[in-house]
Amino acid sequence: MTAPPDDRAQLIEAITRQVMAGLAGAAGSDAGAGAGPDGLNCASCVGGCAARCAPKVAEVVAGGASRVTYTGEAGHVPADLAGYIDHTLLRPDATAVDIDKLCAEAVQHGFASVCINPVWVPRAAANLKGTGIPVASVIGFPFGATMPEIKAHEARSVIRAGAREIDMVINIGALKSGLHEQVREDIAAVSDACHESGALNKVIIETTLLTDREKVIACQLARQAKADFVKTSTGYAGGGATVFDVALMRETVGPRIGVKASGGIRTRDDVEEMIAAGATRIGASAGVKIVTGEGGTSGRY
Repeated sequence: MTAPPDDRAQLIEAITRQVMAGLAGAAGSDAGAGAGPDGLNCASCVGGCAARCAPKVAEVVAGGASRVTYTGEAGHVPADLAGYIDHTLLRPDATAVDIDKLCAEAVQHGFASVCINPVWVPRAAANLKGTGIPVASVIGFPFGATMPEIKAHEARSVIRAGAREIDMVINIGALKSGLHEQVREDIAAVSDACHESGALNKVIIETTLLTDREKVIACQLARQAKADFVKTSTGYAGGGATVFDVALMRETVGPRIGVKASGGIRTRDDVEEMIAAGATRIGASAGVKIVTGEGGTSGRY
């Protein structure tokens, strides 16, 4: 549901006040007091970041999420959607045959990656060797309630096994408790583990469990912790991606960080709406159906 105009105005004011007064000032040596995460003065901001520019947020949300269009790097809706989709299978009962089928479908249709549980990374990496399609795996999944050092160790382990992309879940409880530095350190530990090997870190903030203000704070923390993507959902928390959330996340992180929409995306229309709102990657277990209209490997995400 789209928030009423008064609520949206309050959201914009709260987001801007929070970041200007406290969050950016705690970001570390690169951001001075009263500055955004890149050290820019809010008064002179000409970008599209929700944390620094309330008018930009107003432009996105004033007409309602269904009418939002991002005009940056992902501003067009391509005819071919496969290159945006992480072909995903995270069911706990997935079998070796299922993983082999997932990889074959990814090659056939040209998906951006396959996304699987850590135990299947070696098998998927072997299946996809020489195809140019990377393996992605999940860390701290699905609850995020794992110690930062364990998440970093898990990330390094699956990278050594062949993963080139990591989808980590943040410490959701810490975020909701206002423990922002703890959340930032949690993300940074995995970002460091990824970047030392040239892998990507995609940060799942679990939007369905957050207020709009918390979504923006989570995206800012991910940006400050040098994440490569922010991502909406695990698909295991009773909700999934919405156009509003994707637009808000895109406005918050700006054009240089990826935004991945995942959870409940099952049709071509769903994908096109998310891309138009600013998503540069889609997580879906219905990838084959989306690009062909036919059946494929299915699994909750």
